[in-house]
Amino acid sequence: MLSLNRVSKYYKVGTFGGKELAAVRDVSFDVDAGEVVSLIGESGSGKTTIGKMVLKLIDISRGSITCDGQDVTGLHGGAVKSYYRHVQGVFQDPFSSYNPIFKADRVLTMIRSEYFSDMARSEWNDKVDAALRAVTLDPGQVLNKYPHQLSGGQLQRLLVARALLLDLKILVADEIISMLDASTRIDVLNLLAELKGRGMGILFITHDLSLGNYISEKTVILRHGVIAEMGATDKVFGNPTHPYTKALISSVPQLHKKWADVDAEILARGGADTGTCLFHQAYPPTAPVTGKGAVKQDSSDLPPTLVKVEDDHYVGCFDLGAATCQVA
Repeated sequence: MLSLNRVSKYYKVGTFGGKELAAVRDVSFDVDAGEVVSLIGESGSGKTTIGKMVLKLIDISRGSITCDGQDVTGLHGGAVKSYYRHVQGVFQDPFSSYNPIFKADRVLTMIRSEYFSDMARSEWNDKVDAALRAVTLDPGQVLNKYPHQLSGGQLQRLLVARALLLDLKILVADEIISMLDASTRIDVLNLLAELKGRGMGILFITHDLSLGNYISEKTVILRHGVIAEMGATDKVFGNPTHPYTKALISSVPQLHKKWADVDAEILARGGADTGTCLFHQAYPPTAPVTGKGAVKQDSSDLPPTLVKVEDDHYVGCFDLGAATCQVA
């Protein structure tokens, strides 16, 4: 349903904007119906920038984003409003989505004024009641209350209920459980799993590998705005190929090990072992560029961004900045 095709975002920086900062470069992946795609990376990797571009909160610099085959890159005015019927986002801090001087259910009445102004009040109340119960909220406990009277988990689920009032196809969930306590996190994750079961596509943005592994069918590992590795979650986690992916997985806390032991193991291996760069092995810099093996190219003249290592598993360049790609 949702497809990103070589999407890039550049910001003007420096004196008089004379330089460009690449926040996202040549990112391509799909989010299908009934699928959770985890977009994983450290802070500053470009995850939220991608989410904002999908939600049309910022413009893309290059590439295209399509939803149900329609290019949404150049949508304006009423067309954007129609787009938001199908694509919505929920963000990290639920409290920032509410005006503290208004009751929390104002986020629901705003949906009515924009999309359902002709709907009878009784019908609207039934619709709201169904949406709230779908996210395991008791209408009597959350309606007509101010944000400070509700917990973070209740506020987050209220935002999901707001999205359910529309004909939602894609939900962008940007770090939506990072500010919740452990007992509430599992409730929100299970809610996302239930929405997936209803056929909704979910872009799950997180820096937590364990959460991504728990909930998603597909994983995209992002580093410095570029995809390092991508594919079926079981293959990315079960057979990590990129040195950055290996380093991320090695850093995940383990209950049976102490931090000092984990650090010692990484040092014993010599840090992040780059090995032979599979990308440059397949596409030597001196070789002519062809479209073979590339993912979602705009034309055969564009260089590939990923190389296939196995079915539903792709890896990018091994150059981690300090390391140099070893071309076979």
